Amino acid sequence: MSRLLNSYLKYVRGESGFSLWNVLYPCQFITSAWMKLRIGLFDRGLFAVTDPVLPTISIGNNSFGGTNKTPVAEYIVRQFAESGITAGVVSRGYSTREHPPLWIGQDSRSMERGFAGDEPLMLAKRLPNHKIVVSRNRLEGVKLLAALGAEVAVTDDTFQHRKMARDVDIVLVDSTCPFGNGGIMPAGLMREPMSAFRRADIILLTKANQTTKEAVEAIKKKLSPYVEADRIFTADMKLERWLSVASGGEKKLPEDFSPRGRYVALSAIGNPEGFYSFLRELGVELAGCRTFRDHHMLTPEEAGELEDFAARTGADGFICTEKDLMNITPGFSFRLPLYVPSISVSVRDSCGFRKKIAEKLRPSFLVSSNGHGEDSIGVVLAKKLKERFRCARVDAFTLVGTGKQYSDEGIRVISPPSDMPSGGVIKYALSDLMRDMRSGLGGSIKEQRDALRRLRGLYRTPVCVGDVYLASSLLWGQGMKPLLVATAKTVYLSGHLRIEKWLMRRRCVLVFTRDEETAKELASDDVPAVFYGNPIMDLLDEATMPAFAWDETGAKVLLLPGSRPRAYEDIKLILDTAETLSGKIRCSFVMVPAPTIEVKKLAENLEGWTLAEDESRLSKDGITINICREPLAAAAYGAELLIGLGGTANQLCAGLGIPVVSIIERGKLRQKKLLREAEILVPATAEDLSEAALKVLSDSSLRRFMQEAGIKNLGRTGALEKVAEYCADNLGWETRCRVYEKYSKYLAASCEGKEGTA
Repeated sequence: MSRLLNSYLKYVRGESGFSLWNVLYPCQFITSAWMKLRIGLFDRGLFAVTDPVLPTISIGNNSFGGTNKTPVAEYIVRQFAESGITAGVVSRGYSTREHPPLWIGQDSRSMERGFAGDEPLMLAKRLPNHKIVVSRNRLEGVKLLAALGAEVAVTDDTFQHRKMARDVDIVLVDSTCPFGNGGIMPAGLMREPMSAFRRADIILLTKANQTTKEAVEAIKKKLSPYVEADRIFTADMKLERWLSVASGGEKKLPEDFSPRGRYVALSAIGNPEGFYSFLRELGVELAGCRTFRDHHMLTPEEAGELEDFAARTGADGFICTEKDLMNITPGFSFRLPLYVPSISVSVRDSCGFRKKIAEKLRPSFLVSSNGHGEDSIGVVLAKKLKERFRCARVDAFTLVGTGKQYSDEGIRVISPPSDMPSGGVIKYALSDLMRDMRSGLGGSIKEQRDALRRLRGLYRTPVCVGDVYLASSLLWGQGMKPLLVATAKTVYLSGHLRIEKWLMRRRCVLVFTRDEETAKELASDDVPAVFYGNPIMDLLDEATMPAFAWDETGAKVLLLPGSRPRAYEDIKLILDTAETLSGKIRCSFVMVPAPTIEVKKLAENLEGWTLAEDESRLSKDGITINICREPLAAAAYGAELLIGLGGTANQLCAGLGIPVVSIIERGKLRQKKLLREAEILVPATAEDLSEAALKVLSDSSLRRFMQEAGIKNLGRTGALEKVAEYCADNLGWETRCRVYEKYSKYLAASCEGKEGTA
């Protein structure tokens, strides 16, 4: 190693006092600013973050130099193997040629140091029954591991590799030189500021046995502002046995063997001083040390110089690391003996360490929606996910309302409530938007964004039920590409804007559309879009039989006042219509208030109407309106007509073959483009609504025509089941659950009563 490089390394490690290298001090602020900006861009989804297809354990560090990443990766692979889980390693490889992902041993080329890299070759030698993949694109590397049968991916040096999400982020700190001089590159060893440790799930202090207990405690204290104490563990570097290397190959020496004499230690690793100290602790007498830059490949000329140096110092042989063996020119052998200490990592609280890994491996999924109708669909989807992935946490995040539909079904809602006068995110009326702004819409949006930021890293790929606004909100808050169940826009509603297509193309894992034509139109613009059915129709999963028996006499009319707060005003129009219609034709009425609507509040200002004590019916002058609080689909069975002011609910009824009568307004005019012949729109008066209803009820041909149109226009069921299947197979959720359950069961049996032991 040159004197210049040696003096620089001493400076960044904090081993020298005043140095001319101090001129680099201001440069670290540029590096720090860039790293913070880069991480922020990934956290906000401006740079894409994608979930790997396998449970992924990232091994990394926040400093340059040897922190024992490779031995720790091996340790974790072996720990999983003990539990019956097949793990593999993905490494970038150092100074390797550009090539597609490969696994060590797939062909002769994969065994070349210049093609695969020294550390992957070393791992492949030490883990002969596990696949070691080399890939600069870590996501593609994990895909190859999955194809090779691995259940868990351990990725090497990926703390700063933000393109790939991870299930567990383990960050290593070298106890012998934890933070160097404290500066950030190029003024120090650190890659990022100390605050970066907050991203870590686990901190592992390696080589703890090579320093004092006081020094280890000082490192923990330094980390304490960023990491809780129960996430910090310590590990020792231990000698397994010595290897002898000669022209005939490697030979394992007896466990009690120790080199006798004086030796030249040579190394091309990140922290050579730690290696030399380790040898001295083992009692090896060093005649001298020769250090090369990390990953340096030893040439025959340099090997000759080493032999000359050994002759001058009277050395009896050489000692190097296992990694250095990969960097010696193939076919070359020293004239003097070459010994290699085979080392391993031992975590002191191994059960606590592994239980912390298991804790982070537990799958957590997030279903998000932005509307009352979307909440209904999201509830069905969340229940399907809970049923399929029983060990997982499935939570909900709603942008509109309180998420009552989720909580009523036992699904935890983690979003702050957002009750606005309009009942949603305004698209049509500026006056409604202004009312929402006066009611704190801006503050509500900020609360939601802050909440999403606090949840970052806790969930796998978010599943969004709604529109691109929802998907972009989750992307901005979580940083990870979402999966979108697109319920809001179709080619029948003016299609999608260019910016929306760009976001779906570049930042969505997959888009499930509500009709085939929209899927084709998006796919033509390279959006990953598919159609497997209309998600709205999957609300039928909530009911397979009628909630009650309709009266046998009279027309069977369903009444829907809507789900937004304006339903408390619209109820009068609905009831006036029922009263007017009943004067023209004998009817049986059933009203289905949305889960967000309080029946008592609904009936407060109704003149002449009486609400039953059990809230099961409203009555006035011989007219009875039965009230059903079951899912809409359960009440809709048997209905002949809907008089409805809902959105998603109107569409569901049309899809069931129930003709729809509604009012002319901007939102309903848009809805008409979807329902088309299945819906009749009239002015918002009781007389007009009742006349339209009477026309449909009196004309069986018209009613049949509208029924067939609704069924055709709304499409089939099955979309949400396909979403769950996609998550299981393509996003790796099935594998994640299987691994978590198996690993947890193993730890429960093997670590019983062993917490806190070495």
